[in-house]
Amino acid sequence: MRRRDFLKLSTAFSAGLLYPFWSQAATSGLRPKLPIPALLKPDSQGMIELIAGQGQSVLRNNLKTATWGYNGALLGPALQLQRNSKVTLQVNNRLPDPTTVHWHGLEIPGRADGGPQALIAPGTQWQASFTVDQPAATCWFHPHVHQISGQQVARGLGGMILIEDQESAALSLSATWGVDDIPVIMQDKKLDANGQIDYQLDVMAAALGWFGDLLLTNGVHAPQHAVPRGWIRLRLLNASNARSYRLVASDHRPLLVIGSDGGLLSEPVQVHELPMMAGERFEVLVNTEDGKPLDLLTLPVSQMGMSVAPFDQPQLVLSLIPTTDKARGKLPDALAKLPALPERKGLMVRKFKLSMDPNVDALGMKALTDKYGAQAMAGMDQAIHQGHGAMPSANTQSSSTQGHDMQKMEGHDMQNMQNMSGHNMQGMSGHNMPGMEGHTMPMPDADAPDLHRANFINGQVFDMKTPAFTVKRDVDEVWQISGEGDMMLHPFHIHGTQFRILSENGKPPAEHRRGWKDIVSVEGALSEVLVRFRHEADAAHPYMAHCHILEHEDTGMMTSFLVEGGA
Repeated sequence: MRRRDFLKLSTAFSAGLLYPFWSQAATSGLRPKLPIPALLKPDSQGMIELIAGQGQSVLRNNLKTATWGYNGALLGPALQLQRNSKVTLQVNNRLPDPTTVHWHGLEIPGRADGGPQALIAPGTQWQASFTVDQPAATCWFHPHVHQISGQQVARGLGGMILIEDQESAALSLSATWGVDDIPVIMQDKKLDANGQIDYQLDVMAAALGWFGDLLLTNGVHAPQHAVPRGWIRLRLLNASNARSYRLVASDHRPLLVIGSDGGLLSEPVQVHELPMMAGERFEVLVNTEDGKPLDLLTLPVSQMGMSVAPFDQPQLVLSLIPTTDKARGKLPDALAKLPALPERKGLMVRKFKLSMDPNVDALGMKALTDKYGAQAMAGMDQAIHQGHGAMPSANTQSSSTQGHDMQKMEGHDMQNMQNMSGHNMQGMSGHNMPGMEGHTMPMPDADAPDLHRANFINGQVFDMKTPAFTVKRDVDEVWQISGEGDMMLHPFHIHGTQFRILSENGKPPAEHRRGWKDIVSVEGALSEVLVRFRHEADAAHPYMAHCHILEHEDTGMMTSFLVEGGA
Protein backbone atom coordinates (compact mmCIF):
# COMPACT_ATOMS: atom_id res chain seq x y z
CA MET A 1 0.00 0.00 0.00
CA ARG A 2 1.41 3.36 -1.06
CA ARG A 3 1.63 6.11 1.54
CA ARG A 4 -0.71 8.46 -0.32
CA ASP A 5 -3.34 5.71 -0.59
CA PHE A 6 -3.07 4.99 3.13
CA LEU A 7 -3.46 8.66 4.02
CA LYS A 8 -6.69 8.77 2.02
CA LEU A 9 -8.04 5.66 3.69
CA SER A 10 -6.95 6.66 7.18
CA THR A 11 -9.32 9.64 7.16
CA ALA A 12 -12.18 7.13 7.25
CA PHE A 13 -11.63 6.05 10.83
CA SER A 14 -13.28 7.93 13.65
CA ALA A 15 -11.34 8.41 16.85
CA GLY A 16 -14.64 8.64 18.70
CA LEU A 17 -15.97 5.30 17.45
CA LEU A 18 -14.92 2.57 19.86
CA TYR A 19 -15.47 -1.14 19.83
CA PRO A 20 -18.57 -2.36 21.70
CA PHE A 21 -18.11 -2.85 25.45
CA TRP A 22 -14.99 -0.66 25.38
CA SER A 23 -14.59 2.88 26.63
CA GLN A 24 -11.72 5.13 27.57
CA ALA A 25 -12.72 4.55 31.20
CA ALA A 26 -11.05 1.17 30.87
CA THR A 27 -7.71 2.92 30.43
CA SER A 28 -8.18 5.59 33.08
CA GLY A 29 -6.27 5.63 36.33
CA LEU A 30 -2.71 4.59 36.97
CA ARG A 31 -1.55 1.89 34.60
CA PRO A 32 1.84 0.20 34.86
CA LYS A 33 4.48 1.29 32.40
CA LEU A 34 5.35 -1.14 29.65
CA PRO A 35 8.63 -2.89 30.51
CA ILE A 36 11.07 -2.77 27.59
CA PRO A 37 13.41 -5.79 27.39
CA ALA A 38 17.10 -4.92 27.34
CA LEU A 39 18.61 -5.02 23.85
CA LEU A 40 21.52 -7.46 23.97
CA LYS A 41 24.15 -7.46 21.21
CA PRO A 42 27.11 -9.81 20.69
CA ASP A 43 30.36 -8.74 22.33
CA SER A 44 33.61 -8.20 20.43
CA GLN A 45 34.03 -11.99 20.21
CA GLY A 46 30.53 -12.47 18.79
CA MET A 47 29.25 -13.93 22.09
CA ILE A 48 25.91 -13.44 23.83
CA GLU A 49 25.42 -15.08 27.22
CA LEU A 50 22.04 -16.06 28.60
CA ILE A 51 21.38 -17.32 32.12
CA ALA A 52 18.20 -19.31 32.66
CA GLY A 53 17.26 -18.85 36.29
CA GLN A 54 14.57 -18.42 38.91
CA GLY A 55 13.11 -15.22 40.33
CA GLN A 56 9.99 -13.51 41.58
CA SER A 57 7.56 -11.26 39.75
CA VAL A 58 4.41 -9.38 40.75
CA LEU A 59 1.73 -10.39 38.26
CA ARG A 60 -1.51 -9.75 40.17
CA ASN A 61 -2.75 -8.21 43.44
CA ASN A 62 0.76 -7.36 44.67
CA LEU A 63 1.47 -11.06 45.26
CA LYS A 64 4.96 -12.33 44.53
CA THR A 65 4.92 -15.09 41.95
CA ALA A 66 7.79 -17.55 41.45
CA THR A 67 8.85 -17.17 37.83
CA TRP A 68 11.63 -18.22 35.49
CA GLY A 69 13.49 -15.97 33.09
CA TYR A 70 16.64 -15.35 31.08
CA ASN A 71 19.02 -12.83 32.66
CA GLY A 72 16.20 -11.82 35.00
CA ALA A 73 13.09 -13.00 36.80
CA LEU A 74 10.67 -13.15 33.84
CA LEU A 75 11.00 -13.45 30.04
CA GLY A 76 14.40 -12.26 28.80
CA PRO A 77 16.37 -9.71 26.80
CA ALA A 78 15.93 -9.06 23.09
CA LEU A 79 18.89 -10.38 21.11
CA GLN A 80 19.97 -8.15 18.23
CA LEU A 81 21.82 -10.00 15.47
CA GLN A 82 23.24 -8.67 12.22
CA ARG A 83 22.95 -10.60 8.98
CA ASN A 84 26.22 -12.22 7.82
CA SER A 85 27.70 -12.05 11.31
CA LYS A 86 29.10 -15.05 13.19
CA VAL A 87 27.62 -15.43 16.66
CA THR A 88 27.82 -17.78 19.62
CA LEU A 89 24.85 -17.94 21.97
CA GLN A 90 25.79 -19.45 25.32
CA VAL A 91 23.08 -20.65 27.68
CA ASN A 92 23.87 -21.29 31.34
CA ASN A 93 21.24 -23.36 33.13
CA ARG A 94 20.72 -22.26 36.73
CA LEU A 95 17.26 -23.80 36.91
CA PRO A 96 16.47 -26.84 39.07
CA ASP A 97 15.43 -28.77 35.93
CA PRO A 98 17.01 -29.56 32.56
CA THR A 99 16.09 -27.14 29.79
CA THR A 100 16.77 -26.35 26.15
CA VAL A 101 16.63 -23.13 24.13
CA HIS A 102 15.17 -23.16 20.63
CA TRP A 103 15.91 -20.18 18.37
CA HIS A 104 12.45 -20.02 16.83
CA GLY A 105 12.49 -18.69 13.27
CA LEU A 106 16.25 -18.84 12.73
CA GLU A 107 17.50 -20.68 9.65
CA ILE A 108 20.48 -22.41 11.22
CA PRO A 109 21.92 -25.96 11.25
CA GLY A 110 20.23 -28.60 13.36
CA ARG A 111 23.19 -28.74 15.76
CA ALA A 112 22.43 -25.12 16.76
CA ASP A 113 18.63 -25.23 16.55
CA GLY A 114 18.05 -26.11 20.22
CA GLY A 115 15.47 -28.83 19.84
CA PRO A 116 14.60 -31.39 22.54
CA GLN A 117 17.82 -33.36 21.92
CA ALA A 118 19.98 -30.37 22.95
CA LEU A 119 19.29 -30.84 26.66
CA ILE A 120 21.13 -28.60 29.15
CA ALA A 121 21.40 -30.19 32.58
CA PRO A 122 21.15 -27.99 35.71
CA GLY A 123 24.47 -26.33 36.44
CA THR A 124 25.82 -26.81 32.91
CA GLN A 125 26.00 -24.70 29.76
CA TRP A 126 25.43 -25.12 26.03
CA GLN A 127 26.64 -23.12 23.06
CA ALA A 128 25.08 -22.57 19.65
CA SER A 129 27.46 -21.11 17.07
CA PHE A 130 26.33 -20.14 13.58
CA THR A 131 26.38 -17.46 10.91
CA VAL A 132 23.25 -15.33 10.64
CA ASP A 133 22.11 -15.73 7.05
CA GLN A 134 18.53 -14.57 6.56
CA PRO A 135 16.66 -11.30 6.03
CA ALA A 136 15.69 -8.87 8.78
CA ALA A 137 12.97 -10.37 10.96
CA THR A 138 11.47 -10.60 14.44
CA CYS A 139 12.05 -14.10 15.83
CA TRP A 140 12.14 -15.43 19.38
CA PHE A 141 13.62 -18.02 21.72
CA HIS A 142 12.01 -20.37 24.22
CA PRO A 143 12.40 -23.80 25.85
CA HIS A 144 11.82 -26.93 23.78
CA VAL A 145 12.15 -29.72 26.35
CA HIS A 146 10.58 -33.08 25.54
CA GLN A 147 7.11 -33.26 27.14
CA ILE A 148 7.56 -30.16 29.36
CA SER A 149 7.97 -27.25 26.94
CA GLY A 150 4.55 -25.91 27.97
CA GLN A 151 5.42 -25.94 31.65
CA GLN A 152 8.69 -24.05 31.19
CA VAL A 153 7.17 -21.41 28.89
CA ALA A 154 4.28 -20.98 31.34
CA ARG A 155 6.78 -20.29 34.11
CA GLY A 156 8.15 -17.35 32.15
CA LEU A 157 10.97 -18.38 29.80
CA GLY A 158 11.02 -16.57 26.46
CA GLY A 159 12.50 -13.60 24.61
CA MET A 160 12.72 -11.82 21.26
CA ILE A 161 15.37 -12.02 18.55
CA LEU A 162 15.82 -9.10 16.16
CA ILE A 163 17.67 -9.78 12.92
CA GLU A 164 18.86 -6.65 11.15
CA ASP A 165 20.27 -6.16 7.64
CA GLN A 166 21.34 -3.32 5.35
CA GLU A 167 18.22 -3.51 3.19
CA SER A 168 15.83 -2.97 6.08
CA ALA A 169 18.02 -0.21 7.54
CA ALA A 170 17.76 1.69 4.26
CA LEU A 171 13.96 1.85 4.53
CA SER A 172 13.97 4.42 7.34
CA LEU A 173 11.48 2.42 9.38
CA SER A 174 11.00 3.29 13.03
CA ALA A 175 14.07 1.85 14.74
CA THR A 176 14.61 3.51 18.13
CA TRP A 177 14.21 0.62 20.56
CA GLY A 178 11.54 1.22 23.15
CA VAL A 179 10.60 4.62 21.71
CA ASP A 180 9.07 4.13 18.27
CA ASP A 181 10.18 0.49 17.83
CA ILE A 182 8.30 -1.33 20.57
CA PRO A 183 8.29 -5.01 21.54
CA VAL A 184 4.83 -6.36 22.46
CA ILE A 185 5.03 -9.87 23.96
CA MET A 186 1.57 -11.25 24.74
CA GLN A 187 0.96 -14.13 27.14
CA ASP A 188 -1.89 -15.38 29.26
CA LYS A 189 -1.31 -16.86 32.72
CA LYS A 190 -3.34 -18.82 35.25
CA LEU A 191 -2.53 -18.17 38.91
CA ASP A 192 -3.71 -20.03 41.99
CA ALA A 193 -5.10 -18.41 45.16
CA ASN A 194 -1.55 -17.81 46.42
CA GLY A 195 -0.55 -16.00 43.24
CA GLN A 196 1.58 -18.87 41.91
CA ILE A 197 1.51 -20.08 38.31
CA ASP A 198 -1.06 -22.87 38.19
CA TYR A 199 0.23 -25.19 35.48
CA GLN A 200 -1.11 -28.70 35.05
CA LEU A 201 -0.85 -30.94 32.03
CA ASP A 202 -4.28 -32.46 32.59
CA VAL A 203 -6.72 -33.89 30.08
CA MET A 204 -8.22 -30.47 29.32
CA ALA A 205 -4.78 -29.01 28.59
CA ALA A 206 -3.84 -32.03 26.46
CA ALA A 207 -6.97 -31.50 24.37
CA LEU A 208 -7.15 -27.70 24.20
CA GLY A 209 -3.84 -26.32 25.45
CA TRP A 210 -3.14 -24.52 28.74
CA PHE A 211 -4.83 -21.14 29.10
CA GLY A 212 -5.34 -18.56 31.82
CA ASP A 213 -7.49 -15.58 32.75
CA LEU A 214 -4.70 -13.00 33.09
CA LEU A 215 -3.34 -11.23 30.01
CA LEU A 216 0.23 -9.97 30.30
CA THR A 217 2.13 -7.71 27.93
CA ASN A 218 5.89 -7.84 28.43
CA GLY A 219 5.13 -9.45 31.78
CA VAL A 220 2.63 -6.90 33.18
CA HIS A 221 -1.13 -6.48 32.96
CA ALA A 222 -2.71 -3.66 30.92
CA PRO A 223 0.39 -1.44 30.56
CA GLN A 224 0.71 1.98 28.97
CA HIS A 225 3.58 3.43 26.99
CA ALA A 226 4.45 6.97 25.96
CA VAL A 227 5.24 7.26 22.24
CA PRO A 228 6.15 10.07 19.86
CA ARG A 229 3.70 11.29 17.22
CA GLY A 230 3.99 9.60 13.86
CA TRP A 231 4.68 6.05 12.71
CA ILE A 232 5.08 3.63 15.62
CA ARG A 233 6.46 0.15 14.92
CA LEU A 234 5.01 -2.63 17.06
CA ARG A 235 6.86 -5.96 17.06
CA LEU A 236 4.06 -8.31 18.07
CA LEU A 237 4.81 -11.75 19.51
CA ASN A 238 2.20 -14.23 20.67
CA ALA A 239 4.24 -16.12 23.28
CA SER A 240 1.22 -17.83 24.83
CA ASN A 241 1.11 -21.59 25.29
CA ALA A 242 -2.09 -22.00 23.29
CA ARG A 243 -4.21 -18.84 23.11
CA SER A 244 -4.83 -16.96 19.87
CA TYR A 245 -5.47 -13.22 19.81
CA ARG A 246 -7.47 -10.91 17.53
CA LEU A 247 -5.84 -7.51 17.66
CA VAL A 248 -7.57 -4.23 16.85
CA ALA A 249 -7.17 -0.54 17.57
CA SER A 250 -9.84 0.69 19.99
CA ASP A 251 -10.87 3.49 17.61
CA HIS A 252 -10.82 1.33 14.45
CA ARG A 253 -7.56 2.94 13.40
CA PRO A 254 -5.91 0.91 10.60
CA LEU A 255 -2.96 -1.34 11.35
CA LEU A 256 -0.29 -1.49 8.66
CA VAL A 257 1.32 -4.94 8.61
CA ILE A 258 4.89 -4.69 7.34
CA GLY A 259 6.35 -8.03 8.39
CA SER A 260 5.48 -11.58 9.40
CA ASP A 261 7.39 -14.44 11.07
CA GLY A 262 10.37 -14.49 8.71
CA GLY A 263 10.75 -10.91 7.57
CA LEU A 264 9.30 -7.92 5.81
CA LEU A 265 6.44 -8.14 3.32
CA SER A 266 6.78 -6.78 -0.21
CA GLU A 267 4.64 -3.78 0.76
CA PRO A 268 2.53 -2.67 3.75
CA VAL A 269 -0.86 -4.35 4.05
CA GLN A 270 -3.69 -2.54 5.82
CA VAL A 271 -5.89 -4.53 8.21
CA HIS A 272 -8.40 -3.59 10.88
CA GLU A 273 -8.17 -6.92 12.69
CA LEU A 274 -5.01 -8.98 13.04
CA PRO A 275 -5.45 -12.59 14.24
CA MET A 276 -2.34 -14.12 15.81
CA MET A 277 -1.85 -17.77 16.72
CA ALA A 278 0.54 -19.04 19.36
CA GLY A 279 4.15 -18.56 18.28
CA GLU A 280 3.41 -16.08 15.48
CA ARG A 281 5.03 -12.68 15.01
CA PHE A 282 3.93 -9.66 13.03
CA GLU A 283 5.44 -6.21 12.65
CA VAL A 284 2.83 -3.46 12.46
CA LEU A 285 2.93 0.31 11.96
CA VAL A 286 0.32 2.54 13.59
CA ASN A 287 -0.02 6.27 13.04
CA THR A 288 -0.20 8.42 16.19
CA GLU A 289 0.30 11.72 14.42
CA ASP A 290 -3.10 12.99 15.63
CA GLY A 291 -1.85 12.88 19.24
CA LYS A 292 -4.86 10.92 20.50
CA PRO A 293 -4.37 8.02 22.92
CA LEU A 294 -4.74 4.60 21.38
CA ASP A 295 -5.58 1.25 22.95
CA LEU A 296 -4.49 -1.99 21.34
CA LEU A 297 -7.15 -4.57 22.19
CA THR A 298 -7.71 -8.26 21.62
CA LEU A 299 -11.26 -9.31 20.76
CA PRO A 300 -12.87 -12.66 21.60
CA VAL A 301 -11.79 -15.53 19.36
CA SER A 302 -13.61 -18.69 18.28
CA GLN A 303 -10.76 -20.98 19.38
CA MET A 304 -12.06 -23.78 21.61
CA GLY A 305 -11.97 -22.80 25.29
CA MET A 306 -10.44 -19.40 24.67
CA SER A 307 -13.66 -17.39 25.11
CA VAL A 308 -13.86 -18.12 28.83
CA ALA A 309 -14.14 -14.93 30.93
CA PRO A 310 -12.61 -12.43 30.87
CA PHE A 311 -11.69 -13.20 27.25
CA ASP A 312 -15.37 -13.19 26.27
CA GLN A 313 -14.95 -9.40 26.21
CA PRO A 314 -12.28 -7.16 24.64
CA GLN A 315 -9.07 -7.11 26.66
CA LEU A 316 -6.47 -4.36 26.82
CA VAL A 317 -3.08 -5.33 25.42
CA LEU A 318 -1.39 -1.93 25.49
CA SER A 319 -2.26 1.76 25.73
CA LEU A 320 -0.19 4.11 23.58
CA ILE A 321 -0.03 7.68 24.90
CA PRO A 322 1.41 10.14 22.36
CA THR A 323 3.75 12.88 23.58
CA THR A 324 4.62 16.07 21.73
CA ASP A 325 7.81 14.54 20.28
CA LYS A 326 7.97 13.63 16.62
CA ALA A 327 8.69 10.08 15.47
CA ARG A 328 11.48 9.62 12.94
CA GLY A 329 10.25 6.55 11.10
CA LYS A 330 8.55 6.58 7.71
CA LEU A 331 5.98 4.46 5.90
CA PRO A 332 7.76 3.10 2.79
CA ASP A 333 5.85 2.33 -0.39
CA ALA A 334 7.81 -0.89 -0.87
CA LEU A 335 9.56 -3.09 1.66
CA ALA A 336 11.33 -6.34 0.66
CA LYS A 337 11.71 -8.20 -2.62
CA LEU A 338 10.15 -11.64 -2.26
CA PRO A 339 11.05 -14.30 -4.84
CA ALA A 340 8.34 -15.57 -7.14
CA LEU A 341 6.85 -18.93 -6.22
CA PRO A 342 8.23 -21.77 -8.39
CA GLU A 343 6.12 -24.09 -10.48
CA ARG A 344 4.70 -26.90 -8.38
CA LYS A 345 4.96 -29.51 -11.11
CA GLY A 346 7.53 -32.14 -10.24
CA LEU A 347 8.07 -31.00 -6.66
CA MET A 348 8.20 -33.54 -3.87
CA VAL A 349 4.95 -33.56 -1.89
CA ARG A 350 4.93 -34.69 1.76
CA LYS A 351 1.72 -35.28 3.66
CA PHE A 352 1.10 -34.84 7.37
CA LYS A 353 -2.14 -35.79 9.10
CA LEU A 354 -2.80 -34.19 12.49
CA SER A 355 -5.13 -36.06 14.83
CA MET A 356 -6.05 -36.48 18.46
CA ASP A 357 -6.98 -39.44 20.63
CA PRO A 358 -10.80 -39.26 20.52
CA ASN A 359 -10.99 -40.33 24.17
CA VAL A 360 -8.73 -37.45 25.24
CA ASP A 361 -10.70 -35.13 22.95
CA ALA A 362 -14.00 -36.09 24.59
CA LEU A 363 -12.61 -36.06 28.13
CA GLY A 364 -11.00 -32.67 27.56
CA MET A 365 -14.18 -31.05 26.29
CA LYS A 366 -16.19 -32.61 29.09
CA ALA A 367 -13.72 -31.15 31.60
CA LEU A 368 -14.03 -27.78 29.86
CA THR A 369 -17.83 -27.67 30.03
CA ASP A 370 -17.90 -29.07 33.56
CA LYS A 371 -15.66 -26.24 34.73
CA TYR A 372 -16.79 -23.29 32.61
CA GLY A 373 -20.22 -24.20 31.19
CA ALA A 374 -21.59 -24.26 27.66
CA GLN A 375 -20.22 -20.83 26.76
CA ALA A 376 -16.71 -22.30 26.79
CA MET A 377 -17.49 -24.20 23.59
CA ALA A 378 -17.01 -21.15 21.35
CA GLY A 379 -16.04 -22.30 17.92
CA MET A 380 -17.66 -25.75 18.18
CA ASP A 381 -20.79 -24.85 16.23
CA GLN A 382 -18.73 -22.99 13.61
CA ALA A 383 -16.39 -25.95 13.29
CA ILE A 384 -19.24 -28.38 12.71
CA HIS A 385 -20.94 -26.21 10.10
CA GLN A 386 -17.60 -25.98 8.30
CA GLY A 387 -17.38 -29.77 8.31
CA HIS A 388 -14.63 -29.89 10.92
CA GLY A 389 -16.55 -32.36 13.06
CA ALA A 390 -16.61 -35.16 10.50
CA MET A 391 -13.85 -37.68 11.05
CA PRO A 392 -12.43 -39.13 7.82
CA SER A 393 -12.70 -42.79 7.05
CA ALA A 394 -9.77 -45.15 7.48
CA ASN A 395 -9.28 -45.14 3.70
CA THR A 396 -9.08 -41.34 3.64
CA GLN A 397 -6.54 -41.35 6.43
CA SER A 398 -4.35 -43.92 4.75
CA SER A 399 -4.30 -42.01 1.47
CA SER A 400 -3.11 -38.84 3.21
CA THR A 401 -0.22 -40.23 5.20
CA GLN A 402 2.23 -41.27 2.51
CA GLY A 403 2.72 -44.89 3.41
CA HIS A 404 2.10 -44.75 7.18
CA ASP A 405 -0.14 -47.59 8.43
CA MET A 406 -2.98 -45.84 10.20
CA GLN A 407 -4.17 -49.17 11.63
CA LYS A 408 -1.13 -48.98 13.93
CA MET A 409 -2.23 -45.72 15.50
CA GLU A 410 -1.22 -46.18 19.12
CA GLY A 411 -4.08 -45.36 21.49
CA HIS A 412 -6.67 -45.10 18.70
CA ASP A 413 -9.70 -47.28 18.01
CA MET A 414 -10.22 -46.83 14.29
CA GLN A 415 -13.90 -47.81 14.48
CA ASN A 416 -14.41 -45.23 17.23
CA MET A 417 -12.78 -42.58 15.06
CA GLN A 418 -15.05 -43.41 12.13
CA ASN A 419 -18.07 -43.09 14.39
CA MET A 420 -17.09 -39.53 15.34
CA SER A 421 -18.85 -37.99 12.35
CA GLY A 422 -20.10 -34.93 14.18
CA HIS A 423 -19.47 -33.91 17.75
CA ASN A 424 -22.44 -33.33 20.05
CA MET A 425 -21.88 -31.92 23.49
CA GLN A 426 -25.52 -32.70 24.41
CA GLY A 427 -25.60 -34.85 27.48
CA MET A 428 -22.15 -33.84 28.67
CA SER A 429 -22.60 -32.82 32.31
CA GLY A 430 -26.14 -31.75 31.49
CA HIS A 431 -25.10 -28.99 29.05
CA ASN A 432 -27.20 -28.58 25.92
CA MET A 433 -25.20 -26.89 23.17
CA PRO A 434 -27.42 -24.61 21.07
CA GLY A 435 -27.27 -25.24 17.35
CA MET A 436 -25.64 -28.65 17.74
CA GLU A 437 -28.68 -30.89 17.68
CA GLY A 438 -28.15 -34.09 15.75
CA HIS A 439 -24.40 -34.25 16.35
CA THR A 440 -23.22 -37.12 18.52
CA MET A 441 -19.95 -37.35 20.40
CA PRO A 442 -18.74 -40.64 21.88
CA MET A 443 -18.55 -40.61 25.64
CA PRO A 444 -15.04 -41.04 26.99
CA ASP A 445 -13.72 -44.40 28.15
CA ALA A 446 -13.47 -44.92 31.89
CA ASP A 447 -9.75 -45.75 31.79
CA ALA A 448 -7.45 -42.76 32.25
CA PRO A 449 -5.58 -42.07 28.98
CA ASP A 450 -1.81 -41.69 28.66
CA LEU A 451 -1.63 -37.94 28.10
CA HIS A 452 1.85 -38.13 26.58
CA ARG A 453 0.36 -40.26 23.80
CA ALA A 454 -2.70 -38.14 23.15
CA ASN A 455 -1.88 -36.32 19.89
CA PHE A 456 -0.50 -37.59 16.62
CA ILE A 457 1.14 -36.79 13.30
CA ASN A 458 0.50 -39.48 10.68
CA GLY A 459 -0.83 -41.70 13.42
CA GLN A 460 2.35 -41.62 15.48
CA VAL A 461 3.34 -39.86 18.68
CA PHE A 462 6.71 -38.10 18.73
CA ASP A 463 9.69 -40.45 18.92
CA MET A 464 12.81 -38.85 20.43
CA LYS A 465 15.06 -41.59 19.03
CA THR A 466 13.91 -42.09 15.45
CA PRO A 467 13.57 -39.29 12.86
CA ALA A 468 10.58 -39.90 10.61
CA PHE A 469 12.08 -38.93 7.23
CA THR A 470 14.95 -37.23 5.39
CA VAL A 471 14.82 -34.08 3.27
CA LYS A 472 17.41 -33.00 0.69
CA ARG A 473 19.08 -29.67 1.33
CA ASP A 474 18.37 -26.77 -1.08
CA VAL A 475 15.42 -28.53 -2.74
CA ASP A 476 11.89 -27.10 -2.86
CA GLU A 477 9.12 -29.30 -1.46
CA VAL A 478 5.40 -28.92 -0.92
CA TRP A 479 4.21 -29.97 2.52
CA GLN A 480 0.52 -30.67 2.93
CA ILE A 481 -0.66 -30.53 6.55
CA SER A 482 -4.18 -31.82 7.12
CA GLY A 483 -6.41 -31.24 10.11
CA GLU A 484 -9.45 -32.69 8.34
CA GLY A 485 -11.72 -34.40 10.85
CA ASP A 486 -10.30 -32.43 13.78
CA MET A 487 -12.13 -29.33 14.97
CA MET A 488 -9.12 -27.97 16.87
CA LEU A 489 -6.84 -25.18 15.72
CA HIS A 490 -3.23 -26.29 15.17
CA PRO A 491 -0.61 -23.57 14.53
CA PHE A 492 1.88 -25.78 12.68
CA HIS A 493 5.56 -24.81 13.03
CA ILE A 494 8.54 -26.12 11.05
CA HIS A 495 12.10 -25.73 12.34
CA GLY A 496 15.09 -24.73 10.24
CA THR A 497 13.25 -22.87 7.49
CA GLN A 498 11.08 -19.94 6.53
CA PHE A 499 8.38 -21.08 4.13
CA ARG A 500 5.68 -19.56 1.93
CA ILE A 501 2.04 -20.44 2.43
CA LEU A 502 0.42 -21.81 -0.73
CA SER A 503 -3.00 -22.40 0.79
CA GLU A 504 -4.33 -22.09 4.33
CA ASN A 505 -7.27 -24.25 5.37
CA GLY A 506 -8.20 -24.74 1.73
CA LYS A 507 -8.09 -21.05 0.83
CA PRO A 508 -5.46 -18.67 -0.56
CA PRO A 509 -3.49 -17.02 2.25
CA ALA A 510 -4.48 -13.52 3.34
CA GLU A 511 -2.32 -10.75 1.87
CA HIS A 512 -0.39 -10.19 5.09
CA ARG A 513 0.35 -13.94 5.34
CA ARG A 514 2.04 -14.24 1.93
CA GLY A 515 5.54 -13.38 3.09
CA TRP A 516 8.06 -15.55 4.94
CA LYS A 517 6.39 -17.68 7.63
CA ASP A 518 7.30 -20.48 10.00
CA ILE A 519 3.76 -21.12 11.32
CA VAL A 520 0.68 -21.98 9.27
CA SER A 521 -2.90 -22.40 10.46
CA VAL A 522 -4.35 -25.91 10.24
CA GLU A 523 -7.96 -25.96 11.39
CA GLY A 524 -10.18 -28.75 10.15
CA ALA A 525 -8.86 -28.48 6.60
CA LEU A 526 -5.74 -28.83 4.42
CA SER A 527 -2.94 -26.25 4.37
CA GLU A 528 0.03 -26.28 1.99
CA VAL A 529 3.43 -24.64 2.32
CA LEU A 530 6.48 -24.40 0.07
CA VAL A 531 9.59 -25.28 2.08
CA ARG A 532 13.32 -25.34 1.42
CA PHE A 533 16.05 -26.14 3.94
CA ARG A 534 19.43 -24.47 3.48
CA HIS A 535 21.23 -26.20 6.36
CA GLU A 536 21.81 -29.78 7.44
CA ALA A 537 20.30 -31.55 10.42
CA ASP A 538 21.77 -34.92 11.43
CA ALA A 539 20.37 -37.76 13.52
CA ALA A 540 21.81 -36.34 16.72
CA HIS A 541 20.30 -32.91 16.02
CA PRO A 542 17.19 -33.32 13.85
CA TYR A 543 14.73 -30.58 13.03
CA MET A 544 11.19 -30.66 14.44
CA ALA A 545 7.77 -30.01 12.94
CA HIS A 546 4.87 -29.71 15.36
CA CYS A 547 1.75 -27.98 16.56
CA HIS A 548 2.72 -24.85 18.48
CA ILE A 549 -0.02 -25.29 21.01
CA LEU A 550 2.66 -26.40 23.42
CA GLU A 551 0.50 -28.98 25.18
CA HIS A 552 -0.24 -30.62 21.81
CA GLU A 553 3.50 -30.70 21.17
CA ASP A 554 4.19 -32.13 24.63
CA THR A 555 1.56 -34.84 24.20
CA GLY A 556 2.81 -36.20 20.90
CA MET A 557 1.88 -33.90 17.98
CA MET A 558 5.47 -33.50 16.80
CA THR A 559 7.76 -35.25 14.33
CA SER A 560 11.47 -34.99 13.61
CA PHE A 561 13.40 -35.19 10.36
CA LEU A 562 16.88 -34.98 8.86
CA VAL A 563 18.27 -32.67 6.18
CA GLU A 564 21.26 -33.88 4.23
CA GLY A 565 23.04 -33.69 0.87
CA GLY A 566 21.53 -31.67 -1.91
CA ALA A 567 19.88 -31.83 -5.28
